[in-house]
Amino acid sequence: MKRTVNLTTHQTKELQEITPLIREELRKASWKNGILMLFVPHTTAAVTINENADPDVCTDLVYALKHAFPQHPAFHHIEGNSDAHVMTSLTGSSELIIVENGQLVLGTWQGIYLAEYDGPRRRSLHLKFIEG
Repeated sequence: MKRTVNLTTHQTKELQEITPLIREELRKASWKNGILMLFVPHTTAAVTINENADPDVCTDLVYALKHAFPQHPAFHHIEGNSDAHVMTSLTGSSELIIVENGQLVLGTWQGIYLAEYDGPRRRSLHLKFIEG
């Protein structure tokens, strides 16, 4: 059981909360109990889970990543987006989330984010459900 959703990002570096979108996809697919795998098939975008109560957390994460891994003339990659590749490798292309009774099992303050590191772009997100 797999679904794909397409998203549009708006900034060069951003975290876009997709928790409501994921909940809606769960509902539409009638997925009830199991494991949901989220996978971003891109080398300069990722998926991650972090706090969704205070939007400043996302602002701070993007700030920290940009300053920890700035674009640098020493990078050899000809496209000029090596910083985005590094950020994606560190953040990760997938997440596994428990689903019980059709609901995501997340902590009180957790949300799911598409992490864009080389935008704005159109991105795909694959959802694979494993019943169990």
